[in-house]
Parts: sequence; structure tokens; C-alpha cells
Amino acid sequence: MPTGRVKWYDTDKGFGFLTRDDGDDVFVHKAALPTGIAELKPGQKVEFGIAAGRKGDQALQVKVLEAPPSLAEAERQRSRRPADELNTLIEDMIKVLEAKILPDLKRGRFPDRKISHKIAEALHVIAKELEV
Repeated sequence: MPTGRVKWYDTDKGFGFLTRDDGDDVFVHKAALPTGIAELKPGQKVEFGIAAGRKGDQALQVKVLEAPPSLAEAERQRSRRPADELNTLIEDMIKVLEAKILPDLKRGRFPDRKISHKIAEALHVIAKELEV
């Protein structure tokens, strides 16, 4: 099945166009959308069948492969920390884990919830930086 991205889609009118990976545009009607999906957003990656219509190719059985990038995600990627700064954060996190978490674990106890929660939040921030 061909793949492409949503060029534009008008929810009120119930149609739009997809751009195939090979560059051609394909008409898409709301009837071709999967159950439960009422609209498509520009940039969404889709897979679809094609039928030749009177006015050109028309998409059939559209399957959404990925959501469009959110503005927050795009902003986060632009503001990614430099590698040397991330290195420093990770080194500091290792020191905190060694001082605050490991001693209790070695004694067979879980660390204090308040401290654990703060450290977990910091680990999530570092993990998100590494995912990009």
C-alpha cells in the first residue's frame, strides 16, 4: 500500500488531499478515514489504497501511521541541551543516586518517598533529553 503525508484536510467539507511519498497528490474523502477518526492533520503519516476516479486518484481505507508533531514537541527538540551540558547532568545524577538512593537499597530499604519522587522527576527529564 502506498504511504504519504496529509497535505491538508477540511473537516467541515469532509475531504482533503494527501501527498504520496513519490510526490503525487491524492484526493481523500471522509468515508475513507478509519472508524473513530473524524479529521486528519497536516503532516500526519498515512497509508492508503488508491482507486482511479473521474478526477484523478482517490485514497481508500486510510490508516494513520503517526500523529503530526505537536508544537510542544517541536519546541522541545529545538531547545535540546548541548551534549556537554547533558553529560554534566548525568554525572551529577549518578552522584545523587550514589548518595541518596543506593545506601538505603543496600540496607534492604526503599528510600524516602519524597526524595525518591524528586529524583524520579529528574531522571525523567534526563531520559526525555536522551530520547530525542
